[in-house]
Amino acid sequence: MFIGHFAVGLAGKKLAPRTSLGTLIAAACFLDILWPIFLLAGWETVRIDPGNTAFTPLNFVFFPWSHSLLMTLIWSALFALGYFLLTRYKRGAIAIAIGVVSHWVLDVISHRADMPLAPGSAVRVGLGLWNSVAWTVIVEGAMFIVAIWLYARSTRPTSKVGTYAFWSFVAVLILLYVSDRFSPPPTSTALLPIFGIAAWIFIPWSWWFDRNRRRV
Repeated sequence: MFIGHFAVGLAGKKLAPRTSLGTLIAAACFLDILWPIFLLAGWETVRIDPGNTAFTPLNFVFFPWSHSLLMTLIWSALFALGYFLLTRYKRGAIAIAIGVVSHWVLDVISHRADMPLAPGSAVRVGLGLWNSVAWTVIVEGAMFIVAIWLYARSTRPTSKVGTYAFWSFVAVLILLYVSDRFSPPPTSTALLPIFGIAAWIFIPWSWWFDRNRRRV
């Protein structure tokens, strides 16, 4: 998933209104934050394989350190604990833990059976939503719309930044999501970590407009 993970971060603001949206989105996208780093380090492997699923040309050959169930639970606990020690905000820590774990759950729904349970385990799972472009767009689109509605209803802008930076954030995510459907596959796997790291911009962007909105 792509915008589905951002939907979890946006919806998390309802559960933990004192937590920055940037932090909540970082939690929901945390496994994908780690993944390009681990690709660059050579710890994980991906191949370009058009037709692997209908929705993506990527074949996730080996990614247990970022995306296995066991490591997801460990990353979730570390992220939530670190946040709680810094803020003492229990609801925020719970929202962060849920956000990190939600990434694995949503990826299991999306991926074919390539999601590992643990490093060293041969067992892989996946329900294969990506085998249908239409159903993938419907599910992710519905999640994103509901999450935008929840966030917009539970916060109000205190400046123009809170309005325009928020809606431009939404527009850019939708544009990227739609354009990806009509773009050719990447020409090299070397580009994938670059694209992954470039996506980190959405974290400070969401932190920025969230600081210019207040909860209601």
